[in-house]
Order: sequence, then C-alpha cells, then structure tokens
Amino acid sequence: MSRIPLTKDGETSIKEKLSELKFKERPQISQAIAEARAHGDLKENAEYHAAKELQGLIEAKISEMENAIANAQIIDVKEIPETGRVVFGSTVKLYDIDDNHEVIYKIVGNLESDPEKGYISIDTPIAKGLVGKFVDDEVSVQTPSGTLSYEILEVKHL
Repeated sequence: MSRIPLTKDGETSIKEKLSELKFKERPQISQAIAEARAHGDLKENAEYHAAKELQGLIEAKISEMENAIANAQIIDVKEIPETGRVVFGSTVKLYDIDDNHEVIYKIVGNLESDPEKGYISIDTPIAKGLVGKFVDDEVSVQTPSGTLSYEILEVKHL
C-alpha cells in the first residue's frame, strides 16, 4: 500500500477525532443500542435500526482513520527550508487573475481537506497545478469548471 501524505497538524487533528470517536461516540452508540433493544420487538424498532446504522458508520470512520494513520507519511513543512517553491504542506497566497482577487490555500492530504477553510487536497487539480511552481509564476489550472489563472504571490511554510 502506498504512503498517504499527511501534515503534522493533520496527524494531530485526526488522532484527536479518532480518540473522540472511539472513547466518546462509540460508547454512546452502544448505550443507545442497548436502550433501543430494551424496548422490545427489534423488527419494528426504528431507534434500534438507526442506532445500528450509525454504529456501522462510526466503525467505518474509525477504521478509515486508523488505516490512514498507519499508512501515513507525516510531513512537517516547518522543517523544509522555504525557497519560494510550492510543496506539500505549504500555504500559498494567489492572485486570481480572472476574478481580480487574492485567495490563500494550504495544500494538505485528503483526510485534512476542508475547502471552506482553504485547506485543499494534494489530489485536486489546483494543488497539482501549483506544486513545483515558484513565487511570481503564473499558473493556468484546468478544473472541471474551467480553466483558472493564478499568479503565485507568496509561499509560506506555516
């Protein structure tokens, strides 16, 4: 199995979420299943079926996170010297040439991705188009919604 890139902050965050799932949510679901089971006939017990379904989802999420951590290649971008080159884990300030405004993205692993916070996955077209480029480079990125044009203003290792 190939290694999954993960930032140091992402590793910490995933471990915290995993701990919450295992030691808080899992016991709560077990309790809800026990309470629903106590109500009698399981065939027509909607609470029981909903709790069992939620239990399956939580167990799948726990498994996914444990596998990700086991197969992770932890990259601490702060240990990489800043050269103005975009690398995994770097925070990039861009000037959107088409929309005439600035945007900031941090390039992270898939499990850390949160586009609303500006955390984009290394596997997105934008991140793929930026990695390896330098400050002052102009980049055209082909995305499903069309071509985006950026100028790289700043690259930081935060």
